Amino acid sequence: MTKMLGAGDPPTVLHLTEADVLWEPEAQPQDAAEVDTDRPLRGCFVTGTDTEVGKTTITAGLLHALAQQGLRVAGYKPVAAGAVWQAAASGPGGHWHNEDVEALHSASNIELTHSEVCPCLLEEACAPHLAARLEGGRIEPALLIAGAHRLMPRCDALVVEGAGGFCVPLVESQEFSEEQTALDVAAAPATGAGTGWGTDDLAVALDLPVILVVGLRLGCINHALLTAEAVAARSLRLAGWIANRIEPTMPHAQLNIDTLTRALQQRHDAPLLGVVAYHAPATAARVAEELDIGAVLDALGLSGRAA
Repeated sequence: MTKMLGAGDPPTVLHLTEADVLWEPEAQPQDAAEVDTDRPLRGCFVTGTDTEVGKTTITAGLLHALAQQGLRVAGYKPVAAGAVWQAAASGPGGHWHNEDVEALHSASNIELTHSEVCPCLLEEACAPHLAARLEGGRIEPALLIAGAHRLMPRCDALVVEGAGGFCVPLVESQEFSEEQTALDVAAAPATGAGTGWGTDDLAVALDLPVILVVGLRLGCINHALLTAEAVAARSLRLAGWIANRIEPTMPHAQLNIDTLTRALQQRHDAPLLGVVAYHAPATAARVAEELDIGAVLDALGLSGRAA
């Protein structure tokens, strides 16, 4: 069982033998073994060419755009590293805050607790497996997989945001204990026993089409093509990509977009699903306006309900 840090507890590094999750006790995830993980998921897995390329902004925009089509949507951030303790305005208590989790929670149009949006919230803002280690625990793959399947019956589309780039370690091989959960064993090699387990393994376990967010900056062509190859190597479908203008003065941005449009279409049959301009601040509604929602629906095999 994963141990929780209560909503009224101050920030601290916990020295536990299991992964630490900084959520309120009443919202603790159920036992992963209770969840049916055989039913296929609908929606997409959002990855990026790197960290800080706008995955959360784009994920929130996708949620907003799909909701505008009359779909019930849920955002899911399996792992988030970087939580800030916010004390209550008056009296004792407070809560843990993570901007990515807040953004997906706000953009979802079904009722969700924060721990349903993110079952594994870690305090330290660094690589997730390192953050878990610093807090004296490790990330549980079964918990992350089960969290997605638990949400699916309540929504038409699940939009999952990965952590960092596509190949970010979540569990190193030496961290796997001899006493794995039944779900870990059943999902092997998806849970990576003996070899480590990362965001690419999570994407394989969820088996959702992948949308690639390309942060437009110098080097993005190489990063995008390498990421696309990594997705294909895991036998996942790259459903499309979104160009995100994270540097407003990037020279020759359109030429970069043109090159990637040709290359990703020819090599991976992955269409461009939108070009998002630089916005400060960027909102889910603004991003949604710049997505080709028809192309998104086609790429994900979804049907909108809006009149």
